[in-house]
Amino acid sequence: MILTDQEILNAMEKGDIKVSPFHRDCLGSNSYDVHLGSTLATYTDQVLDAKKHNQIKSFEIPSEGFILEPNFLYLGVTQEYTETLKHVPFLEGKSSVGRLGIDIHATAGKGDIGFCNYWTLEISVKQPVRVYSGMPIGQLIYFEVKGEILTPYNKKSSAKYNEKVAYPVESMMWKNQF
Repeated sequence: MILTDQEILNAMEKGDIKVSPFHRDCLGSNSYDVHLGSTLATYTDQVLDAKKHNQIKSFEIPSEGFILEPNFLYLGVTQEYTETLKHVPFLEGKSSVGRLGIDIHATAGKGDIGFCNYWTLEISVKQPVRVYSGMPIGQLIYFEVKGEILTPYNKKSSAKYNEKVAYPVESMMWKNQF
């Protein structure tokens, strides 16, 4: 079941969901709007290798915005730091963002129970589009779970994205054994 606005507020009051900064006007009927942070990143190599630590180059979005180009992967970050301790958070793009041809994630729209961090966005576009720091970029939807949680994400020794950072984080696939 998806949490309603009232249930999101109840969970926040209990400390089960945290959003910082929190703005009441960003709370929808069953979601919370998140915004594009000030930093974008791109990979430095044209060919990425799943077994290698692929490096990124980060840069700040200027006040006049930044034009995203098609056929390029940009890593972005949410302005909001979130903690979700008893629900499964899903990050989806806002319809207004999708109508500009912006995809905010390739495959990583679901967070885990215990995810406590900023969200790295995997941004691609269909045609050139100018984006701005602080623009609404997505919405978090929270799902109830059934059953006991044995190991939340923030307690897993194998969790690769637990370092709390307010900038885009590159793929850590290279840490997997395959």
